[in-house]
Amino acid sequence: MPGIVPTEMASVETSPATVPARSHAGFEEIFEGIEAPFAFVDLDAMWANSDAMLERAREKPVRIASKSIRCRALIDRILDRDERFQGVMTFTLPETNWLAGLGYENLLLAYPTTDLEALAQHALHAAAMPERAPLLTVDCVEHLDLIESVLGSQAGTVRLSIELDAGWRGFGDRVEAGARRSPVRSPDQAVALAEEIGRRDKLELVAIMAYEGQIAGVGDQPPKQPVRARAIGWMQKRSVTEIAGRRAEVVEKVRQAADIRIVNGGGTGSLEFTAAEAAVTEVAAGSGFFAPTQFDHYSRFSLTPAAAFAVPVVRRPGPGVVTALGGGYLSSGAPGPSRLPVPWLPEGLTLDKDEGAGEVQTPLLGPAADALAIGDNVYMRHNKAGELCERFDTLFLVEGGEIVDEVPTYRGEGQTFL
Repeated sequence: MPGIVPTEMASVETSPATVPARSHAGFEEIFEGIEAPFAFVDLDAMWANSDAMLERAREKPVRIASKSIRCRALIDRILDRDERFQGVMTFTLPETNWLAGLGYENLLLAYPTTDLEALAQHALHAAAMPERAPLLTVDCVEHLDLIESVLGSQAGTVRLSIELDAGWRGFGDRVEAGARRSPVRSPDQAVALAEEIGRRDKLELVAIMAYEGQIAGVGDQPPKQPVRARAIGWMQKRSVTEIAGRRAEVVEKVRQAADIRIVNGGGTGSLEFTAAEAAVTEVAAGSGFFAPTQFDHYSRFSLTPAAAFAVPVVRRPGPGVVTALGGGYLSSGAPGPSRLPVPWLPEGLTLDKDEGAGEVQTPLLGPAADALAIGDNVYMRHNKAGELCERFDTLFLVEGGEIVDEVPTYRGEGQTFL
């Protein structure tokens, strides 16, 4: 069937361009005089990751996932970096409307919305610029009804994307892997929704999207878990083939009912596989620019840590331990140690298993603690990418061993969307 990737999971083996080694002493020199806590992005590392992702994307355009960046200045820099970075994948409709109002084009909202006020505002964008208004994602008739409920007689056509469930099912559907997102899984279900959209005068279907999170967001080398690693690899190998074949069939059949111009898929962890599918016109990526700890455990590629935050040492309770101010910046998802931030520099520090990372203080254990003085910084990495920006108003941008800019995050611009 067209678009199927060979089951051996042949991948594009890449590694980031050489980035100067980062050290605790080096960062302390760079950030001398800056009061912690603060967050920063190492542009040298981010551009190395960017180039590696473009190589894995196999000449397909890459749409930037804004939820993993949450900083307009960095989104702009990435879009300007290479012509293959095209468009933005957004995560809420208020965010989408905000960006559209600022002049951003080629926006695809990746999640359905029930925000009637935002839908009414979107309808104004659709009327004012019908071929450039953001695309809205839907997966059921109820979504269509909500959108139509805000459209007046003078409203323009609202362009839509159907999300296809890209999860993997095995052993007679008794085992499932992947994010629980869309109810649209089969070609028949996709065609039925496409035909329903076609019957509604002010709605137009132009795109199909899918996110194979069980490949894109799950590392196949979890530390100290060899059995789980083999299971993940086994599942991902089969999932790559299954979604490629099913997506190709869905796109082929839906195109008989609608003029599909965009087929978006993938994420940072599946770029090489999704981009190899003939049916896919573009891939999405976001987390790979920052390379949070979530992406430390993949066999197929490696990234360079590019985003981190600093917390100051404010106590020395005893030998082998220091206490930092704040640091409890946990990531979303199922509770567990993997959601905690990780001490990065200096090397040789760990979290206290009984306290973890705290709202007001974070104990840090290990031999490196004895070399830290009150007022020194500890540099930490977040488990997920963009969520860190919800904690800070600005990001310091570092390049060539010095601070080159300080830019606002979404929060720093007064925008908090979730």
